[in-house]
Amino acid sequence: MISENYLNVRKKVDEACKRAGRDPKEVTLIAVSKTKPVSMIEELLPLQVVDFGENKPQELKEKYGVLPKDLHWHMIGHLQRNKVKYVIDKACMIHSLDSLRLAEAVQAEAEKHQLVMPVLVEVNMAAEESKFGLSPEEVPGFIEQVAAFPNLKISGLMTIAPFVENPEENRIHFKNLYNLFVDIKARNIDNVDMCCLSMGMTNDYEIAIEEGATMVRVGTGIFGERDYSI
Repeated sequence: MISENYLNVRKKVDEACKRAGRDPKEVTLIAVSKTKPVSMIEELLPLQVVDFGENKPQELKEKYGVLPKDLHWHMIGHLQRNKVKYVIDKACMIHSLDSLRLAEAVQAEAEKHQLVMPVLVEVNMAAEESKFGLSPEEVPGFIEQVAAFPNLKISGLMTIAPFVENPEENRIHFKNLYNLFVDIKARNIDNVDMCCLSMGMTNDYEIAIEEGATMVRVGTGIFGERDYSI
């Protein structure tokens, strides 16, 4: 069932790319496995799925410890500074850089491990009080500051759009984030490689792809509803 779900989502990704005149190879489908057991992730491995997303550092660390080492773990949830140490040498990318203090913590841990961590700057496009992320206006100045950190590599932007009944309502947020992405890319800032635009989830990933997403984060559409009581 999970394999079928994944293939169905991948088909919709490809169709959305076709509608937008894009190459499907441009879009990475991240299977968001948060709260789901290792056994469910293992069901996808025969399909050569390698990109998985986790919200909690401890959960990412635990799954990393028991699953094949060639998987790509994306840290997509809010990251506290004292939890950076759990993911710094395990995540392939941190999608949720949202403050200078967090950037400093990632820099310190990355330097300790002698690695460069790709990061995405989280942008709160809809100005939702319940969401983390910088306002669009704050992003250029923030990126200029973080670009000076030698062990961080700013690779793009990420947003979590509002949960809406009609996904078309989020098109404006995706369009605006894409425009910000292009604007920053045009500035050619040293140590900034604007190649990744992480936007779109189960409810609206097709719209996000039509508006330029290079990464979509799909959990429920692949693994089913989550039980947060466990």
